[in-house]
Amino acid sequence: MLEIVDIHKSFENNYVLRGVNLGIERGESMVVIGGSGSGKSVLLKHIIGILRPDRGNVLIDGVDLTSLRECELYEARKKFGMLFQMSALFDSLSVWENVAFGILRNKSMPDSEAKAIAVEKLKLVGLVGVEDLMPAELSGGMKKRVGLARAIAHEPEILLYDEPTTGLDPIMADAINDLIVAMKDTLSVTSVAITHDMSSAYKIADRIAMLYEGQIILTGKPEEIKNTDNAIVRQFITGSASGPIKIQGVHYERTVNRA
Repeated sequence: MLEIVDIHKSFENNYVLRGVNLGIERGESMVVIGGSGSGKSVLLKHIIGILRPDRGNVLIDGVDLTSLRECELYEARKKFGMLFQMSALFDSLSVWENVAFGILRNKSMPDSEAKAIAVEKLKLVGLVGVEDLMPAELSGGMKKRVGLARAIAHEPEILLYDEPTTGLDPIMADAINDLIVAMKDTLSVTSVAITHDMSSAYKIADRIAMLYEGQIILTGKPEEIKNTDNAIVRQFITGSASGPIKIQGVHYERTVNRA
């Protein structure tokens, strides 16, 4: 369903993506892992068409997003729903208005109908009776759920998750992981998530891809990633700081205080 072909992207002298190749099947849950500054968010922005590559292609059902005009790209984006890292709710809008924001903008329907759709989607993510609250009245976990309800409000074919468990305690993070799995099973959507949370990655992924120095260096099922012999991937998934590491293109050596 989704094919990323030789994507390159730089910002002035910062070469972020250096030939990313990745294929994602319809109905699959793909998780892209990688350290801070590895280009995960940049890759996600290419998938949804917010950024255009310097070179390469992003194909959705065989249609190359990189060749579309802005009006065509606007239509293509309707296939996507996205849960943003910090939920990105509008503080001045009620919960239901946040959830229905996209469908009110793209479809001509009365507020009562849009609110009914919002209430239905809120129930799908486990929220009942919150539609008239304001975002400031919600906990961090509830905001994530509202963000997810908004992402599925227009019934997209592809759901994108930008660091879905960031800022949550372990119990709430696991609840969000369960919701992501449930959305895939209930709605039969294709999912792409970026994260550095390996507990989340193992739980929600059908396959995991490691992004390092602007390229996908390994792709496999969760068990294959857990048991890999690739030293770079093992260092990342175990959280080990032993040996040289690279963050945002700079090498660092671990130092030991022997005093």
